[in-house]
Amino acid sequence: MDLKLNGKVAVITGGGTGIGKTVAGQLLLEGAEVVICGRRMEVLAAAEKELKAKTGRSVLPIVADTTNWASIEALVAQTVARFGRLDIMINSAAAPSGAVRSDLALASDEALLHDINTKVVGYFRCSKAAAPHMRSRKWGRIIHIGGLTARSTEALSGMRNAAIVHMTKTMSDQLGPDGITVNVIHPGITATEHILEMYEELGRKKGITRDEMMAPDIADTPIRRLLEPEEIGHTILFLCSPLADAVTGESIAVDGGYTRGIYM
Repeated sequence: MDLKLNGKVAVITGGGTGIGKTVAGQLLLEGAEVVICGRRMEVLAAAEKELKAKTGRSVLPIVADTTNWASIEALVAQTVARFGRLDIMINSAAAPSGAVRSDLALASDEALLHDINTKVVGYFRCSKAAAPHMRSRKWGRIIHIGGLTARSTEALSGMRNAAIVHMTKTMSDQLGPDGITVNVIHPGITATEHILEMYEELGRKKGITRDEMMAPDIADTPIRRLLEPEEIGHTILFLCSPLADAVTGESIAVDGGYTRGIYM
């Protein structure tokens, strides 16, 4: 299927690792121009080298901090100066699993505010900076990477993901008349570097292997395995495509059936 992404220009925050890096590679293979951003150039440079080797195409790495409006303005300005346009904004920059502890007695207000500033307000900043360029062309895509904790009470940091759902729907109302769609993806337990390292560390504390630590979560997933980052990327690529013009304001779980709730 031709996703009609050839020549589109995409910015991916948190694009140096995990799902963001994987999606960058997939977009490159579809013919898009891609900017990856993050706070550490050494991470971005390593991702740039890896993506070049895998796809034969180059990304543009730009250091940016989603907690700083001037930094995001500069990110968007550099992108437009280089490519002449900005079509797709994929917001993926966040502290994996959240910085705030889930136990109320141990939770820090500073850590909670950091989570919200980085992810919720950070996604807001990136979307606000990108929207005028999309509006000028009467077409655009904004994809937020949320999390399944938006739909459960298992983690206090889930409030950031719930807030992103609300923001997604509100933005879709405002930007829809200009041909811009806004959607949020909630990835399931995905085999990224961070998740595998997390299971390794948790297993070490319990005196068991990583596979033994993962086993209960795998058993609780209908497809009986972790997801691959590419599988999250396939849905994101479709939502980025002109083929998804009619899909906006949606909160979509790509989780192998892990979520048991029913959402009308």
